[in-house]
This record gives sequence, structure tokens and C-alpha cells, in this order.
Amino acid sequence: MLSYLADFELYFGPLRLFRYLSLRIAFCGITSMLIGLYIGPLIISKLKNLNMNQMLRTHNEVGELAKLTQGKEATPTMGGLIIFISVLVSALLWAKPNVYVYTALFIYAALTIVGFIDDYLKVCRQNSKGLSGIRKLIAQALITCIACLILLLVPESSDRIRELWFPFYKGIAVEQLPVFIFIPFFFLVLSGSSNAINLTDGIDGLAVGCTVTVALAYLIFSYASGNAIISNYLFISNVPNAGELAVVCSSILGASLAFLWYNSFPAEVFMGDTGSLALGGIIGAIAIMVHQPFTLIIVGGIFVWEAISVMLQVFSSKIFGKRPFKMSPIHHHFQLSGWPENKIVIRFWILSLLFAIAGIATLKIR
Repeated sequence: MLSYLADFELYFGPLRLFRYLSLRIAFCGITSMLIGLYIGPLIISKLKNLNMNQMLRTHNEVGELAKLTQGKEATPTMGGLIIFISVLVSALLWAKPNVYVYTALFIYAALTIVGFIDDYLKVCRQNSKGLSGIRKLIAQALITCIACLILLLVPESSDRIRELWFPFYKGIAVEQLPVFIFIPFFFLVLSGSSNAINLTDGIDGLAVGCTVTVALAYLIFSYASGNAIISNYLFISNVPNAGELAVVCSSILGASLAFLWYNSFPAEVFMGDTGSLALGGIIGAIAIMVHQPFTLIIVGGIFVWEAISVMLQVFSSKIFGKRPFKMSPIHHHFQLSGWPENKIVIRFWILSLLFAIAGIATLKIR
């Protein structure tokens, strides 16, 4: 929205600065963070007044972990609303409108609604069970179909969206994925990323801190992909106007930092599924739109590690009758092994940063 001010540079010269993507990326992040810091206490207070407290699992469900989470019953959930408002307002203010921006924000808003319903049901039922897994997947599938329909029908994106690129490989791997493959692939990336971040959200500050590094990495990917000179130099896909997704990533980065201010140990608020499902979904969608879906496996290494630990736990338990971890996702394994929460979170942040750097390095290693 503010980018249109550049059209009035003849009346006031400095307004031309709003034309520059780098300026809008920087100011979007700052705006998002300031909004989050301002509305954080207001939303937390409102959630407390409404008794929207996190429903913790019982001793019968999680055993010894229940003792480690004692004292968190009074902490409100649905804090993802802080991130959502910050991202939506700042992105609409600073990003130039195009199909990529609108698709990303649609996916984010739709998954925020799904996560909000899930959290609300948990609070209403006074237990840790909200929407069933199958209903979440159906909702994610419907959102995927609508997003794909938009991207495939709008001329701005239809020509390039079905390209398939791999890290470490120069050039296009597949020029045009068939629609019947592209849509399931989009769903796999979106739902996988969404559910992986949801699994990681189990310790104060863990998920949102790792989201910061992933958002930063995809800010760089989006900027490079949208710039013809940089993308040609790096042998990556050039997607015209995809640079505006860097502005969206900046809004996610700023909002996540603001939320971390209130979510760091001991947390004043939890993001809940309202935040985690939506953050994973928008990151997965951006990865698809800038043709970096497989790089997400590297950049989001912590989220992948968490998801794999759950799958290994279930597989080993059913096939061999043994559990490789004391509890999954794996951060709970370290909790039950005696690691303090802060130590787990900081070490996972360090690993997340290293994964992000490794992912960014794939731009040059081709």
C-alpha cells in the first residue's frame, strides 16, 4: 500500500524511496515488530480475562512430562493472534500487491482460522484434544486447492509456478509439473511444514525462535529469486515480482521476534495452533512460490528433525515394540533426560541457525 506513495515523488522527492524493495523489507520488519510489541500485552490481558488458558496433557497422557509442565496451566494460548495481526498489517502496508503476496496471506489467514478453532475447542472442552488430525488435513487440502487455483489461473504466476528446481543443481529439473502432481506436491510441502512447526511448539520460545532463522533464510531466497541479475548469477529460478515475498518474510521475522519477547521462558503466552499451523503453512507456500521447496528440508532442519522423531517413535513402537526416545517430539526426550528448558531451546536455536546458513549456502553450491 505504501509503495504507491512513490507515484507522488514529483511533489515530494523523498517519496521515491518507497519504490525500493530493500527499504520496504527493512521497514516492514520494524513495523511488524513494533506492532507485535504494542499489541502483545493487550492481547495477553484479553486472553487471560477470557480464561483462554493452555490445556496441558495429564499424567495419564504424558507421564513424567506432566510434572515438568506444572505451573503453566494459567498461561494463555492463542498468542498466534499477536503474530497474525502484526504480519497481516505490516505486509499489507509495505508489500506491493501481487498474486504471490495475496496467496501467501490467504494461506496464512485461512490456517490461522483453522488453528484458532482447534485452540478454542481445546479450551471449551477443557482437554488437550481439539480438531482431529483428519479434519486438519482436510482443511489444509482445501486451502491448498484454492491457493493452487489462484496461482494456476492468474497469468502473473501461471507460466512459472509449476517449475521444479533442486538445490545443488543448475537449471530447471522439470519445466512443467502436471497439475495432478503439482497440487499434491503443494499440499505435501504446505501440510508437512505446517504440522512440523506445530510439533516443535512444545517448549517456551522453541518454535518461534527457530521460525526467525527460517524466515530470514526465505527472505534472502525471495529477494534473490525476484532479482533477475542475482538469480541469473546464482543459477536459480527468476520469478518476476517474487521479491515482494521478501517483504512478507520480513513481516514474519519482525512479528516472531516481538512474540518471542513474550514467549521466552517463562512464557507469558503460548502461540498455540493459532500460530504454529499458520506459520508453517505460509513458509511452505513461500518455499513453493520461489521454487525452493526442497531447500526447506535443510533450512527447517529442526522442524524436520522433530517430525522425523515422531514418525520413528510410532514406527519403532508398532513394528519392534520399542521406543527409541523417552518421548517424542525429540525436545521432550531431552526434557525427560534432565536438560533444563533454556538449554534445550538455546541449543536448538543454534542448530536452527546452522541449518539456515547451510540452506543459504546452497545458493552458491551448484
